[in-house]
Formats: sequence, C-alpha cells, structure tokens
Amino acid sequence: MNYISSRNKSIITTGTKAIVQGISIDGGLFVPLTFPTISKVDFDSFCDIDYSERANFILEKFLPELQFSLPASTKNAYSKFEDSDGAPLVKIDENLYFLELFHGPTYAFKDVALTLLPHLLVNSKAEIGDKTKTLILVATSGDTGKSALEGFSNIDGTEVVCLYPVDGVSNLQKLQMQTTQGSNVRVAAIKGNFDDCQNAVKEIFGDKILADNLAKNGITLSSANSINIGRLLPQIVYYFSSYADMINANQIKYGNKINFVVPTGNFGNILAGYYAYKMGLPINKLICASNQNKILADFFETGIYDLRNREFYKSTSPSMDILISSNLERLIFEFSSRDDVLTKARMDDLKNKGHYSISDKELKEIQKLFVGGFTSEEKVADTIDEFFEEYGYVLDPHTAVAVSVNNRYNSINSSDKTPTVIVSTASPYKFVDAVLQALSESIPKTDKKAVQKLEDISAMEIPNSLSGLFDLPILHKEVLEKDKIKKWLLNF
Repeated sequence: MNYISSRNKSIITTGTKAIVQGISIDGGLFVPLTFPTISKVDFDSFCDIDYSERANFILEKFLPELQFSLPASTKNAYSKFEDSDGAPLVKIDENLYFLELFHGPTYAFKDVALTLLPHLLVNSKAEIGDKTKTLILVATSGDTGKSALEGFSNIDGTEVVCLYPVDGVSNLQKLQMQTTQGSNVRVAAIKGNFDDCQNAVKEIFGDKILADNLAKNGITLSSANSINIGRLLPQIVYYFSSYADMINANQIKYGNKINFVVPTGNFGNILAGYYAYKMGLPINKLICASNQNKILADFFETGIYDLRNREFYKSTSPSMDILISSNLERLIFEFSSRDDVLTKARMDDLKNKGHYSISDKELKEIQKLFVGGFTSEEKVADTIDEFFEEYGYVLDPHTAVAVSVNNRYNSINSSDKTPTVIVSTASPYKFVDAVLQALSESIPKTDKKAVQKLEDISAMEIPNSLSGLFDLPILHKEVLEKDKIKKWLLNF
C-alpha cells in the first residue's frame, strides 16, 4: 500500500515512511493511493473477533509491511482500555446508539489512536532502518495533547512537545497535561487559540533551517495530530466495529445503512468515517456536528470555506473550537477527483486570502453523504440537562453538540428512520464545570470537589486517573508568545 501527497501526486511513499514523516515535504497530507475494500465475507469473520483483533484486521490492509508486529501492537494498545474494548457501543433508545470512545487512559476519543501510534511509529522506524530520534510535535485543543503525552511518555527514541492554547482548554484538560510525567515530554501553553498552535506546528514542519538544525543532532520531526496518517487510520476501525456490534446484537443485518453523528473541529474523526465508507461500510449519512464555531457547517451548506471576518468563540466544547480544519483537505482532494494541483491552489488560497470554494458539482456530490449542522451554547446546556432527565445519562459538551445537531436533523428529516450512532468523544468528568452548570447545579470552588459532586449526582464512577490527578505536582508551567515557539523548541 502506497501513499501520495494531497498537493502533489508524484510524491509517493510507503505507509511506514508516511507515519515517520508525518506530513509531506510539500505541505500536503498523505492519503492512501487506493482504498482497500471490506467484503461481506470479510465482515462475517470481523464480527467474531475482539476490538484489538478488529484493529489488526483493518490496519494490516493499510500497513501490510507491519503485518507481523501489528497483532502485538493492537493488543498492547487496547489492553489499556476498560475491558480491553476501544469502542463499546451502547443502545440508548430505539434506533439511537452511543459509540463511547472515552474508556482509554485519558478518557477521550484521541486515546483510540494515540495508544497505538507509538507502536506504529517505533515499528515503522525499525522497518525502514531509521535510527534517528523522533521529535513528536503536537498542537492540541485539549484531548490530543494528553493522549499523545500519555502514549509517547518514556518511549525510547522519541521526544514529545505539546502546545496548547493557554485559555482554550478545560481546567482538567490543562491539569492532565501539566502533570504529565516522563523524561521525554515537554508542554507549553501558547498565548493564542488552537489555530495559532496548529499554524505554528505547520510552520515548523516547513522550516528547512530548523529541520537542518535538528538533523545535525540526529533528530527528525513527526506529528501525532491527525494530519499524520498513522493517527487517522486507527480511527477507521471503530466505525466498522460499531457496525459489527449492531449486527451481533441483531439490531441490523449486513447491508443495512446507518447514520453517524460526529462532533468535530479538525475533521479527522469524521474523515475516518468517510474512509470507512470508501472501504464499503454501509453509511447513509455522515452528520458533521459543530458548535458555534460553525465554519464546517457553513462549508457543507455553501461549498465556501471562509475565515475572513469570522469571529472565534470560546465554548464549553473547547476541543471543537477550531476554525482551520486541517483534515478537510483530504476530503476536498477526494471530491475533486483527486486533483492535487487544484487542492494545492485551494490550500494556498486559504493561507494567502483566507478562503477557498469548491464547485457546485463537488458540493452536490458531498451533500449526498455529508450533512453539516451546528448548535448554540445555550442549546448544548439544555441538551445535557434534558438528556440526563430523560435517560439518566450524562453527556459531555462535545457529545451534547452531536445530540443537539442530530435532534435538529431528525426534526427536519422526519422520514429518515435510519439507525443512528452518536460518536461520543469524552468523559463528562473532563468538562465537569460545564456539565454541572448545565444541570443547574452550583459549581464547587475546586475541581476535585466538582468531580465528586458530579459523581454524587450521576452515580457514575470517577475514572481512576482523574480522581488521582489533583494530588500530582505541576511539572509544566511554560507560557509562550507565538513568536517564541521555535527558539524554545530548539532549546529543548
């Protein structure tokens, strides 16, 4: 299986090299040259295996050169999850299911990929004979950072630098990152928003002088963000896994279509669903759920991606507070009939002019599968409250965005009775203040007491790693101006 750049199809590489490199030398994103297909015969055996084996089943089709190391890698990664299940499916109501992706080490969906990525990276380096040290550079809007830090902590041959917006993550997300232990990890807050962090990472990857300075010290750059194909591929697995679980529970038969509702900011999570669709998974609609930073919802309605004069909002779902959705590049590459020249021109327009647009023909094709929707902060809070009252189930704000958008979709498309899976991305404990406020509860003075209060109200046990978080020392206190990041990185 080979991979090409979304901005230059003449750049062709293997999956292992793409994982180690992270991003193409031209600034493009690596995409599969072709997509493997999963047949009904394949799926029959897929239904009978556990999650780590399902991950191995899918990933070896994309990374055949790692076929001998993958079984141990997937088993090791998902043994860190509750019941060794990376993506349990929970039935909520008739035709409504939650795909709970928050049962890993940091209680966020990023764990599904980032517990596995260190294994993929180390084994990829061994496969291609790369003996350099890899510097993993991560921009995070909250959850990717801690998941990457946790996954790569004390992994030989790697160093990890994590950048997050100083006021753009929840208190618990920040505390998780600041208390991370490991001799090879560094964390810094950036005076700016997530897009500033992400732009800094992209700029660093494109800085040849910096790359040369690192190379002199035997260091190469790579990424743990979903711009790295090694982050994206493991996310495909849980779409297939949820479908298999529905078959096993006699809720659907093979070939029946289902809807997925995905809260997303950087577009990686829902793009993985699209890749599953390309591989043959019977999907009716991929519903892209945005908070009030609704640039994706606007794009799916108009075909125009426009940053100009667009206000940035800080919300109770901070992992979605993003205006530059990097993985959308991979989608428009596909729907432009894989026109790399056109994709590059559009990305150049976004960088230089602040906007780009796709053709009416492309938009109509995208709208056959994708639906964009957004919701307000007020509606997010109402959804958390109403859902808890009706089902006794506590939503985190990101999942509440998805539920709210799905409710509106159902009100407009009442004839669509397709079974629907809400992709639930985080434990409500990670956003405890927002959840308590939505439930009309007073917020205690400390996060520790707030977490305990939510446990009392919901009877949902506090995750072990979160309950012990408050007693850990703060190890990472650095706060940087945007223009100081490179110097700090070189010093590290």
